[in-house]
Amino acid sequence: DEIHYFAIVNSLMIVVFLTGAVATILIRTLKRDIAGYNEMQTLEEAQEETGWKLVHGDVFRPPQNNSLLLSVLVGTGAQIGSAFFFTLLASMLRMLNPIKKGQALTAVIMLYVLCGGIGGYVSARLYKFCDAKAWKKNTLATAIFFPSIIVGMFMVLNVFLTVVGAATAVSFLTIFLIFFLWACVATPLAFLGSYFGFRAEKIEVPTKTNQISRIIPEQPFYAKFPISMFLAGLLPFGSVCIELFFIMSALWLHQLYYIMGFLMAVLLILVATCTEVAMVMCYLQLCVEDHRWWWKSFLNCASAGGYLFMYSLW
Repeated sequence: DEIHYFAIVNSLMIVVFLTGAVATILIRTLKRDIAGYNEMQTLEEAQEETGWKLVHGDVFRPPQNNSLLLSVLVGTGAQIGSAFFFTLLASMLRMLNPIKKGQALTAVIMLYVLCGGIGGYVSARLYKFCDAKAWKKNTLATAIFFPSIIVGMFMVLNVFLTVVGAATAVSFLTIFLIFFLWACVATPLAFLGSYFGFRAEKIEVPTKTNQISRIIPEQPFYAKFPISMFLAGLLPFGSVCIELFFIMSALWLHQLYYIMGFLMAVLLILVATCTEVAMVMCYLQLCVEDHRWWWKSFLNCASAGGYLFMYSLW
């Protein structure tokens, strides 16, 4: 328990550090920049300004490349995050027994299926903001993208398990039931959420977007891709790495992990850390007059998943 408390305190220190950085940006830096901007008297003074103020007409420009893929990934992330949050909440409320691994796994699958509407809604809202019209393609991709990857990997592993006669091989009936859940529950819910997402009003932005995008100057090393992605992923991973050790031990050493309260706290800390890292990195990117922040903001936090994968291999 002491190690778990130490992990929580370590994660909270990272959150406090990032909160201080965000507060400094919002309260001091932005306030000073806006005050100086409002005090400018002549056009010549305005032309001498640099930084984030020069990209106010491009900052809400929709992503020019792969807007469909970005919408699908964001919607899928919202669906997976909601499913895990509700699973941990049910475990904390004693509605699930984490010691019974089969029950917990079934709950994760069922909650992921039932959260299909959340993924469809989030994906549709972002896709509509990008002025895209192929809503059927977007909804179908949101419903298929992640399940197809998981099912493909699962089927390949299950074939090998069946060939060697392992007891962990899954029967054809179980596979059919999972397919039935996806086809008859998850996909209709994704279309329902997408329907409400496209029916909702388009997200309003406070500034008008210029017709011609601004030329982006040479970027410093920390703002270039993929360096910014690798740097930004360190803090979210560092905030949860200690608790990950216990989770990995439970997975690979056939132990039981049942401290769901700590896991919920770590999940909330991870969300807060990713949010604040995205804000700080986006501000630094806009300060060097790079308005293409959509994909970078997503990948900056998603890179923590890459560190998690490498940690799992290690």
